[in-house]
Amino acid sequence: MSGDAEAAARADAEERTDRGRADRVAVTGTPGTGKSTATALLEDEYDVIHLNERIKSDDDLWTERDADRDTLVADLDAVRDHLGDWTGVLDSHLAHRFDVDRVVVLRCRPEAIESRLAERGESSETAAENAESEALDVILSEAVAEHGAENVYEVDATDREPAAVADAIRAAVEGEREPSAGTVDFIDYI
Repeated sequence: MSGDAEAAARADAEERTDRGRADRVAVTGTPGTGKSTATALLEDEYDVIHLNERIKSDDDLWTERDADRDTLVADLDAVRDHLGDWTGVLDSHLAHRFDVDRVVVLRCRPEAIESRLAERGESSETAAENAESEALDVILSEAVAEHGAENVYEVDATDREPAAVADAIRAAVEGEREPSAGTVDFIDYI
């Protein structure tokens, strides 16, 4: 690496170290990773929007019911309009699809996702589909493609207490940790 390239890399690293507080942060991840549980612990500090609850409670934010998965199909354009100029923390497996400053992707061992979703009453097919999606980094890949690796923070929530996950989210919001896309790997599940 040339001297100029090294200096530029150092400057970039220094800039990332003190990123400051972000106005809009998506907390996303495969269903069952602990997004809603962790973000609920941040509600006293930030305006937290639990997007899936809003979609369920407003008929104008979804277009149809997916009978096979027993879920609602969100109308992303209507949700964008509904959010307007929001600030805070947006919690949903869809959160990375919106205009945000940073994206925190919660990750969890696929076996744990299957177990958590089964405990919620999801079908074995839905639990297996989500576990496979997690192993294949589907949401992480979408987040990086949409927002760039420099704005994505991975958090392995598998063995962390919700308060520790909330602390990791807070550190990303406040700019106190480095982006970390690509640091979690569950491909061994496949």
